[in-house]
Amino acid sequence: KIAKANFPEAPATRRVAAGECLAALLKLGTGGLLLWFVLPRQPDLPPLLTGWLGMIGIILMLHFGLFHLLSMMLRRAGCNAPHMMRAPILADSIADFWGRRWNQPFHELTIRHVFNPLRRRCGPGAALFLCFVASGLLHDLIITVPAGGGYGLPTVYFVLQGAGLLAERRLFNRGTAGARALRRAFTWLIVAGPVGLLFPPVFVERIIMPMLHAIGAH
Repeated sequence: KIAKANFPEAPATRRVAAGECLAALLKLGTGGLLLWFVLPRQPDLPPLLTGWLGMIGIILMLHFGLFHLLSMMLRRAGCNAPHMMRAPILADSIADFWGRRWNQPFHELTIRHVFNPLRRRCGPGAALFLCFVASGLLHDLIITVPAGGGYGLPTVYFVLQGAGLLAERRLFNRGTAGARALRRAFTWLIVAGPVGLLFPPVFVERIIMPMLHAIGAH
């Protein structure tokens, strides 16, 4: 009853496919193996690499594993609670990655509280770009401020995402297979290429590494 009070009703079908449940458990288990089996057996890895592998393990467990299982539980209870991560590896554009596949609850909040109010004042293009700026500032607050260094780098990362999204609209025609392949390559160049700006070394060293030690993963 509590869940139904906080979430809108789901469509009539409440079934969760066995394959979806297995996929969520697989992601959860893969993250756990990486954290508590692989990393403890590789003590000589460079700290930065260890930290990145640890972050991947944590994201697999939480964002892709546990939150997926929670989504299924809520849907079984009749709630409209789609998984927050919708196969981002399949994204074929920057707009697809950030708009439909990665962290949907955050995307919906940004649209509601940043994009919609700004669109009326400065138009959709500028409002969209400012959404990425706002996201960058928020990530600076939760990443670089606790780390005590690397200030502004997450904001630069999200500014690049906004610029890349606006650029792909001009550069690529969705009508041809060749253009789709180029757009996909461009997507991962922009999304994954500068990810070190989002999680700068000082954050990995001062926040992630102590966390891994605390949970017995290194």
